Amino acid sequence: MTADTPYAPLRQTDEEGVRAVLDVLTEAFMNDPLACWLFPDASDRGRLQSHFYRSLLAHPTAEAYLIGRREGASVWLTSAAGQTPDEEPPGPPEEVFGESGARLQAVGEALAQRHPDHEPHLYLACMGVLGRRQGAGLGSVMLRHRLERADADGLAAYLEASSPRSRALYLRHGFEDLGEPVRVADSPLLWPMWRSPRP
Repeated sequence: MTADTPYAPLRQTDEEGVRAVLDVLTEAFMNDPLACWLFPDASDRGRLQSHFYRSLLAHPTAEAYLIGRREGASVWLTSAAGQTPDEEPPGPPEEVFGESGARLQAVGEALAQRHPDHEPHLYLACMGVLGRRQGAGLGSVMLRHRLERADADGLAAYLEASSPRSRALYLRHGFEDLGEPVRVADSPLLWPMWRSPRP
């Protein structure tokens, strides 16, 4: 990463940066089909999304990044062999997320069954770009930045694409479908994807 690249790591102790990541991801996914399915009450969706993203940032291996002038953000987790990141939000889901808790728990359980644990890897838990900047290449910059380091460390990467558009982006960056898509009840499809490290 060069000094002029507008993409910098966020220290987990930096509350101002954490707030920026939460704001970017919440706005980026406000009208996302999966977020709308998980949190159908539009008036409360932003608050619940923010709480969910905060739980990702609280993971002990979380790495969060911002790009540009807070135009995009990503959250990566590291998984050791034999382990997968906790897919469920902390605490009883219904207590924290109300009626959306059951949907979150069902999706988390379905994805946990598909999450590979045969080797250490990075897990792209979430990546979003604000609507006005989508299609400008920021997602590609964020992916390249972290995947280059993963390749240097010999680490594979895993994610679940939540739309055909994001799946196409990940395919362009070397990810491959890992089995059939996942669907819970009438949720949108989710595509588990895997990328082996490049030499």
